[in-house]
Amino acid sequence: MKVVIAGAGNVGTYIAQDLKEAGHEVLVIEESADLVAKLRATSSINFYVGDACEVDHLQQAGVADADVMVAATGDDEDNLVVSLLAKQEFAVPRVVARVNHPKNYWLFNESWGVDVSVSTPHLLTSLVEEAVSVGSLVRLLQFGGEGGQARLVEVTLADDSPAADKAISELAVPRDATIVAVVRSNHVVVPRGDTVLQVGDEVLALVTPESEDPVKAILIGG
Repeated sequence: MKVVIAGAGNVGTYIAQDLKEAGHEVLVIEESADLVAKLRATSSINFYVGDACEVDHLQQAGVADADVMVAATGDDEDNLVVSLLAKQEFAVPRVVARVNHPKNYWLFNESWGVDVSVSTPHLLTSLVEEAVSVGSLVRLLQFGGEGGQARLVEVTLADDSPAADKAISELAVPRDATIVAVVRSNHVVVPRGDTVLQVGDEVLALVTPESEDPVKAILIGG
């Protein structure tokens, strides 16, 4: 997989190194030649010196061949521009954008070419809720920004969950939703139709805005 990352700050370079070690082809676009020179001295990551907000620089960097574009700069405006160009000008299949300021989260949606937006404060809030919430639905990740068409949610089954002791095939999960994983005693269970859910299971489901409430009713009740 070819991944192009805009921004050679701490976030961008960490992602790049992680993906490179995982065997992916990675290129980081960075405007500061001095920063790139410094990083090249200690890293084997491939860099392109240029402005990721400029179409011609993205073209020269080979963004048209990328499978994933990551807008990871420290500026939300730049990340939005990079995302829009990657999607509209180069039709990159997957665009992931970093949200620096929580108040800008609503902007990071399909209109700006964003497939997945990552806001650290929102993510931390979700993880805190996930750690302490039993019998409630927690949104872990939203695809396409605010109002996106897919959400990853988690429910820890309480004692009175209507899904407890039932096989997944019995739950009548909506067609536009799916249970993607079950975490049980710190082990991941790949869900199948005959998988029986148990009290205390952490159930992860991919839902749409329309199917979220029905899935919530199936797993929580009410």
